[in-house]
This record gives sequence, C-alpha cells and structure tokens, in this order.
Amino acid sequence: MDRRHREEPNGARRGARGGAAARSTRLPRWRRAVHWLLMGLSAAVLAGVAAFLGIYLITPAPDDLQPQGDAAVSASQIRYSDGSKAATTGTVNRTKVTREQIPDSVINGVLGAEQHDFYKTPGVSVSGTMRAVITGGEAGGGSTITQQMARNYYDGLSQERSYSRKVKEIFISLKVARRLTPDEIITQYLNTIYFGRNAYGVQAAAQAYFGKDVSELDQAEGAYIGALIQKPSTFTDPEPGSAEAEALRDRWEYALRGAVKVNAVDPGHGITQAEADGLEYPETIPWNGGVDGVPALEGYIRDAVVRELGDRYDLTDQQIATGGYEIRTSLDKDLMEAAQTAFTDTLGEVPEGTVLGLAAVEPETGEIKAFHGGSDPVADTDNSLIQRAQAGSAFKPYALAAGLSEGRSLNTVYDGSSPQYFPGLTAPVRNNAGRSYGPVTLLEATERSVNTAYVGLTGDIGPEKVRDTAEAAGIPAEQFETAGLGPNIALGTYQVTALDQASGFATFANGGVHMPRHMVTEVKGDEGEVAPVDAEELEEGTRAFSEGVAADATYAMRQVVEGGTGSSAALDDGRPAAGKTGTTDSATAAWFSGFTPQLSVAVGLSRSDGQPLELSGVGDVYGGTTSALIWKDFMQQAMEGEPVEEFPEPVWGGGDAPEPQQDAPPAPDPETVPQPEASRPEEPEEEPTRTEEPTEEGEDTGEPSPPDGGGDGDGGGEDGGDGWPTPPDPGGGDGGDGGAWPPVDGGQDQW
Repeated sequence: MDRRHREEPNGARRGARGGAAARSTRLPRWRRAVHWLLMGLSAAVLAGVAAFLGIYLITPAPDDLQPQGDAAVSASQIRYSDGSKAATTGTVNRTKVTREQIPDSVINGVLGAEQHDFYKTPGVSVSGTMRAVITGGEAGGGSTITQQMARNYYDGLSQERSYSRKVKEIFISLKVARRLTPDEIITQYLNTIYFGRNAYGVQAAAQAYFGKDVSELDQAEGAYIGALIQKPSTFTDPEPGSAEAEALRDRWEYALRGAVKVNAVDPGHGITQAEADGLEYPETIPWNGGVDGVPALEGYIRDAVVRELGDRYDLTDQQIATGGYEIRTSLDKDLMEAAQTAFTDTLGEVPEGTVLGLAAVEPETGEIKAFHGGSDPVADTDNSLIQRAQAGSAFKPYALAAGLSEGRSLNTVYDGSSPQYFPGLTAPVRNNAGRSYGPVTLLEATERSVNTAYVGLTGDIGPEKVRDTAEAAGIPAEQFETAGLGPNIALGTYQVTALDQASGFATFANGGVHMPRHMVTEVKGDEGEVAPVDAEELEEGTRAFSEGVAADATYAMRQVVEGGTGSSAALDDGRPAAGKTGTTDSATAAWFSGFTPQLSVAVGLSRSDGQPLELSGVGDVYGGTTSALIWKDFMQQAMEGEPVEEFPEPVWGGGDAPEPQQDAPPAPDPETVPQPEASRPEEPEEEPTRTEEPTEEGEDTGEPSPPDGGGDGDGGGEDGGDGWPTPPDPGGGDGGDGGAWPPVDGGQDQW
C-alpha cells in the first residue's frame, strides 16, 4: 500500500488536534472588542496630548502679544437709521496703579466676588472650560481671573463666544500663569476691566464711586468694587429702592460672604466672619452721568443701545465701550426730535416729576423708530422704555382679542349697566360717571369704554386668557407681577411702559403677528458683523392671534378714533387710524395707544411719585384730552409724505349673534340711570362726575378703601397697580387667582 495512504489517518488526527489548538487560543469576541477599544482610546489620548503640545507651542507667549492699552481701544459709534451719528460710548478713563497701591481690602472684595481660590489654583478653570466646550462657548461664567485678564488685556483675543476664542484664551492663560505671579496677574486685571461710571481700572473706579484713591478704600468699599464687576453698567447708578439697587446690594453681600470663604481657603487673604458682620453697606458719591456737555437725547440713546447690546448680542459693557463697534439703529433722527417736541407743543410746561412717555414701533419689523427719554439721563429714568404706569382702559384691546379668539364676536352682547358686582371682586365696578348702558355689543363697549361690559367679558373667558393674549402680543411677562390676576385686569391694573404698549398694539396692525421690539439693526466689529441671538425670531415673528381677530379688534378701535373716546386723535388728512384711550383712577395716568398700518405709537402720562396728574390749562385729565392730542401731534409729523394705507375689513368672526350684512350697527344712545352714589350730567360732557367709594355704605369688605374714592378713572387700582395687597380669595366666581383684588370704578376717558 502506498505510504501516503497508510499515514493519512494519523495525519488527519494531527490536523484535527492542530485546529482544536488554534481554536482554543483564539480570544473571545468581547475581549477582542475591549482590546481594540483600549487601543483606540490610547491613540486618541496620544493624539490629544500631541495636539495640546502643538497648540501650546504655537500659541504666542504673553511677551509676544500686544496689550490692548489705551491706544488700542476705541469708542463704539451709534448711528441713526440714515447713518448719521446718534451717540458714542465716549473716551477711556483709566489711571494705572501698582500692586502696592491696591490695598488688601480691594483684593479681598474682588476675590470674594470673582474667584475664591485665585492664589491657590492654576490660571484655567477646568469646570468652567468644560461648560464652555459643552455649550459651544455659550455658557457664561466659569472663567478665572487669569482668563478674564487675558481676554481683556491681550490683543488678538476676540470677545465673541466660540470654541476657537475659548481655546486660544485657555492656552494664553496657561502661559500667563507660568510667566506672571498672581500679584502681577491681578494687578493687570484690575487696571484693565470696566467698573461702570466710565471708569476703566480700579483707580478710576475708586474716584468715580467714592471720590478717593484706591489706596484709601476700606473693606466695605472693596467689596463694593468687587460687586461692580459682574454688571458694571447696571450697577452704575441704580435708583434707590429699584430692582437694580437691590441686586447690587445682594452682590455686595455675596462678595462679603465670598471674602470669608477666601479666608477659609487661603488664610493669607480674605476676612473673617466677625469682620464681615461688622461692615455696613457703603455710600457712594453722586454721579453726573458722564454727560457734561452731552445732550440728554444722546445719553438716552446710548443707554438704551448698551442695554440692548447686552441682551440681544451678549456683549459686555467693556466690549461695547472700547471695542470700536459700528452700531446701526432703527431710530429715525427726525422722529426722535418730534418725540421730544410733541409734549411741549401740546401741553407746554409740565410740573416737575411728570413722566412723559412716547414710543413708536414699526409693526412689520418690530423696529423702534422713536422714543422720548426725558430731560436728564442721570436723574430722570427713561420715560418710555423703563418708567411704567397702570395701563387703564388702554389694556382693553387685549381682552377684546382674547374674547374674539374664544369665539365671541363684535356683536356679542354684555351687560353695560353700572354699578355691577362680579365674582372675585368685593366692591362694584362702575362706568365713568356711573353711566349705565344696558346691553351693549363688544363693538359699542370698546367705542365707549364700558368698564362693566369688559369685566363681564373677562369673567366670561377667564382672566388668564386676557393675560396670555397680552403677553403674546408683546407685553413682557414681568409686568404681570405688578398686579393680581382677576376679572378687573381688562381695566388696566397692570403697569406697562410706553414701549410695551407700542409693541403690543403693533401686533394688531401686523395682522396678529408679533415682531420682537428692537432698535439695534446691525453691529460690526473688527472681525465682521455680529449676529443677534434672536435673529430667527426677528425674521419670522410669532403669531399672537389670527388675522381675523386682528381685523375685528382693529375695526373696533377705529370706532374709538372716529367717534368714540379717542376722537381727538383723528388725523387731519383723514387717513385710517385705530387706538384706545386709558385713564386710571384719580387720573394718576393717562394713555392713548394707537396705530396706522405703518406705525404704532403709545403715549403715556403719569407721575414718578404716583400722584394724580396736574396739567395747567387741561382741566380734567383724560387719555382723550391729553395723550390723544400728543399722539396726533407726533403722528401727523410721522405720517407726513407717507402713503395712505387701509386697514383690512372686519370678518365679524365668532360669537353667538348674527353677522351684519354691511356695516356695524350704530351704537345706541346710552341710557343714564340714577345711581345712589353718583350724580349724573344731563348730557355727555368732558367734565367727569366723580362717584363715591366703590363699596356699599356700611359694608365691611375686609379690604382697604381707596383714599380718594373710585369712579374717576377707567383703569386699575388707586395706587398704580401694586399699591393694593392681594387679599385672600373670598371664594366663588370666575375671578381667577386674583381673588378679592380691590375694585376699580371709572371709565374716565368716556369722552
């Protein structure tokens, strides 16, 4: 037999044994996966280390970088819509000092506010850097003092929040921490940053806030300096008792608590708890606003633009002041001047303390075209963008839009008799001069500003619907904290600014689509155009209510101008206009908010002390006898040369009444009925008839009584919305969670 054939069985056995051995030494699949995973991670770590070293090596050393000294910074230019100069951020006020001139009291305050372990840690915050990486550079904070110094001191570190800038900042900070001592870093930092009051550097800040050299500042003043760093422009000169003043005091207390923590981490710095407990909040010296020789108008524009750049472009005060940005606004130079003169043209001289609010918004874009700031940007808070007052009946259109959105129509009928009691209110609601109208449609109730019908509407659909509609239209959410939520909110218990109302009414003019209000339209820096955070929203807007609702509400507001309480606002050229008057109890505020298809303008008069308006030569103060005239004066200038545009026709949607075939039915003559607490005029006049207290005689409601009686205004409570505490809900009814919010009476802008 062939040898090969004889040995085959043994060879097969050997091959089988060899295959089994090979299979026995092969790794399980999961172990092979772990092996390759570890290999990949090792390679990634090595690549990361190599990349780190590479970037570190090519990053310029601090000695090779040019500081952003006084010669390198430049003021930002603010321009009107036509490109002409409106304002500038001004020149740089900086005096450098040495570490020996900066007392430990200031160092303690700064460390307490900004970085407790500065003298113990490296120059980069790992946790803060990770937050920046995860959010793409959008998460604020987290930077150490070294990183802040590098960003503000060295040229070439742009201020936008991005991965590339953050990476560059980190590596420069690492080199700075190796080259400079902590004392050198913090000295450079305190000589560079902005503290408000046009003060760059800690020496200028000490002089601007306390009138002394930095070397003379004590522990309380040092903590104040540290507190300023977070929001220097906001904390520059807050009005006593304001939210900004409270925020600054909270930040000062935070800096003190931080200084105690500094001492716990590093006993060589900081203060003890006993020292902190013995400190009192320091007083600052008066500030002239840095506007000597600068017109008030320029100061108001500058302040408004700086606020908006912080909110919408995420730029810091220092970036704005020294970044050399070119800022284009939507402000119309001629209309800004018209906004200043409209008040004197109409009212003449007004008593000191009178708040003169006027704001104009383009409905299609949300761009602010004009506003009236005041007479002094330091002593007089912006009258139109910040100062607020109860809206009165100028708030009713939001209730109307809410009702129309809920299926009511302009022909839906409500009880317009006066007085009336409503669930959730402990005293009756009255119409102006106690006038009773009987059943009225919403169209008639709007034209004649019938309070009782509107409170009935609000109770019918729920006050939450009115509030939500107002917010969707453009009233900021924080304004709804100024009064309780109840059926009387339709009468304007909430406080608003002139800009709030101009923006809200612009939504009606824009077919129910709200465009965010803004005045900054373009920002250009050294690295090109800067995009706002709300770019997408500015492009599309948000729908607040339907086009049909906007058309019907606008039609109702046209009746106000064409023959109702706001007839004095009718424009001389006959172009269509719509709007609503508003006058609060005791005439503490008087409003007219109105619009043409091209422009929405709100005018509000009030007093900074909350007292009734006193205007010489006006007689009884109503929205229709004051603000409507100012609105007309301004709007006639604004509309000069503009084409006449028509409003859309009403759709007569929703509701439970038949739709009219043609025009709306004429409003019936009001039926005046004797009231036990009010006398009545024999015929409609501009002079109001004042009524008594809005509670029944002898009735103990458990609520505070208005000091001067209700019934002489068509708006909210006597004390400007937040003067009345919200009592416990007495139960019952659909008054919302406002419970027994004190009642309002009036419809003072009846004529």
